[in-house]
Amino acid sequence: MKIRPLIENDKSAWLPLWRGYQDFYNADLTLGEDALWERLLSDDPLTPTCLVADKDGSLLGLVHFLYHGTTWSDQQRIYLNDLYTAPEARGQGIGRALIEAVYKAADESNAESVYWLTQEFNTAGRQLYDKVAKLTPFIKYQR
Repeated sequence: MKIRPLIENDKSAWLPLWRGYQDFYNADLTLGEDALWERLLSDDPLTPTCLVADKDGSLLGLVHFLYHGTTWSDQQRIYLNDLYTAPEARGQGIGRALIEAVYKAADESNAESVYWLTQEFNTAGRQLYDKVAKLTPFIKYQR
């Protein structure tokens, strides 16, 4: 398996992963898929980045993340926005490999931290996250 950047030819393989992620969180973001696709392929540093897990030409997972500044430091931080592994490929270390690839991107860019949110019911995801990161005491508010 290889973790690599998303490329133009990946759309038909990326889309089922993206929709699987939406299904998991009971979200419907299908109206914005084309715009998201264009942003993921953009060189604009303000748009999300996508890495995929590729095994023999099949995409088994994805991670979307973005860099942002903060008032607390002059270094960038990375927000890991979306992480998803195809159900048939779970338990093979793909989620961990994708997170570690984001950690590597952070190290290479001198970003001071990588962080993400998940829902409380994401038991399988949280079992992995507890192994590769530290749970924080922050509570999310939203308008």
